[in-house]
Amino acid sequence: HVQLVESGGGSVQAGGSLRLSCVASGDTYGTYCMGWFRQTPGTEREGVARIGSSGPRYADSVTGRFTVSKDVAKNTLILQMNGLKSEDSAMYYCAARNLPGCNAWSGFNDWGQGTQVTVS
Repeated sequence: HVQLVESGGGSVQAGGSLRLSCVASGDTYGTYCMGWFRQTPGTEREGVARIGSSGPRYADSVTGRFTVSKDVAKNTLILQMNGLKSEDSAMYYCAARNLPGCNAWSGFNDWGQGTQVTVS
């Protein structure tokens, strides 16, 4: 398993930016895909961005505004969020998948505790 710890959330005005980080530890060599998800109270968790060997993929709602990247040397997943909107407010979770492939929002095995993003 992989342990994941997110940071970087906070409060920001609409149009602003935030940078989320997720540090991975443990069995990281067996990770095929990492991603960011978000959830608001009373709704299902939704995929925001993921990255695997074939590159990044994004939800339509964040394409052009968010960028996901990996710092392999530091075992860190990063989500740069620009042009934030009120509808981006949510708890953001980092996730890792230890099964081959990175073609869907499903199949993620390990999850962090989340970091709150509030856009006003």
